[in-house]
Amino acid sequence: MKKGLGLIMGEIENAAVEKISPLKKLTREQEQLVEDILNFTSDHLKKNFPATYTVYGDAGTGKSVVLSQLFDRIQTAARQDKSSLFYQASNYFLVNHPEILKVYREIAGRRPELYKKDFARPTSLINQLDKHGRTIDVAVVDEAHLLLSKADHYNNFYYDNQLVELIKRAKVVIIVFDQYQVLRMKSLWTPERLQKITHQYPFKEYHLHHMFRMTASDDLVAWFNHLTGKGELTPIPRDARDHYDFRVYDDAEKMRQAIVHRNSEVGLSRILSTSGYPSTLDGGKHYICEGRFKMPWDQYNYTVTPWAEIPQTIDEVGSIYTCQGFDLNYTGIIIGPPISQVPASKRLQVNLDKYTDSEAFKKRADLTDPQEITSLEKRMIMNSLNVLFKRGVYGTYIYAHDPLLRHTLTDLFKEAGLTIPREENK
Repeated sequence: MKKGLGLIMGEIENAAVEKISPLKKLTREQEQLVEDILNFTSDHLKKNFPATYTVYGDAGTGKSVVLSQLFDRIQTAARQDKSSLFYQASNYFLVNHPEILKVYREIAGRRPELYKKDFARPTSLINQLDKHGRTIDVAVVDEAHLLLSKADHYNNFYYDNQLVELIKRAKVVIIVFDQYQVLRMKSLWTPERLQKITHQYPFKEYHLHHMFRMTASDDLVAWFNHLTGKGELTPIPRDARDHYDFRVYDDAEKMRQAIVHRNSEVGLSRILSTSGYPSTLDGGKHYICEGRFKMPWDQYNYTVTPWAEIPQTIDEVGSIYTCQGFDLNYTGIIIGPPISQVPASKRLQVNLDKYTDSEAFKKRADLTDPQEITSLEKRMIMNSLNVLFKRGVYGTYIYAHDPLLRHTLTDLFKEAGLTIPREENK
């Protein structure tokens, strides 16, 4: 491990269950938030109308850790504390991401107060409750920006909105939400669309701001946010490598080799990419090619182990569908063809015709304005890049497909006085 990054092998947790374990020590702010949600929930359990609590926060601000400990405390009271208002309450933890669901169920297997059946996907719970004519007390929803906001018959969801249906079936619904992780039209959310639903009932909201996942400087995180939020190339902060391993590569194969090296040192290091390369759900391998670089996309993961924790996936390229919500130690990110630089400017442009994720932009009956649709689609593509940028705990390496963007990023890296370690830049 290179000196100056502040890393000690024993400090690195490579299991996702450890990163969001209900035993993980919370900050004072997080502890106070858990207490506030518990008090809010207790106040509304005995009332005959629903209530909602929304926690807002960018990627890496500790939302899932808060929910994990919150739900553990709720279920401990529900199953063990006869004096609690939660005793014998019916509570569920919901998430629409199959890879993250695996992690929560693994956590449940280690905790006597948690059952694997407590954790489900929203559609499964809604259909199950309908079948038996039941309601529940508390629904805790992780990654609420992944909730369906339109019907999805392919996945057996026949209503118009999963959040609406959960509120109908629960006394209290607790969600965490990040508008910059909205990636698909069938899960189209904005704060305004969300609040139009949650504000119909007694509600409370809280905003988490502090970045916990990445050891990067605030300036570098702000640079990532400006790049994806404003679509502008600005000088890379000179402190980008202070306690963090940030790099820009002009050769994707060299970047891959560096990530393989990181993975051999500390594990949980992977290559990730935006869309823009051949990919279809036909069970075959589809490759990303960039000069000497050639690697297949991630394959559907049928195991109970999250994609990033399978050793063989060092030889695959991860997508937003396998890495969203996860911590990785180091990431090598390929900015694909949909994102390029406007010539003679420092602005980025989004090329919708080069986006190859056919599932992302399914039509919606409630969207008819072509300009609005185009704007939303471009926003989702930049959101996907933002999701990738926020995965690397200790380091982020980037490479751009677009030659002009690649050249500009390389120049900005040099202008900031930053270099790739000589022994890894051969």
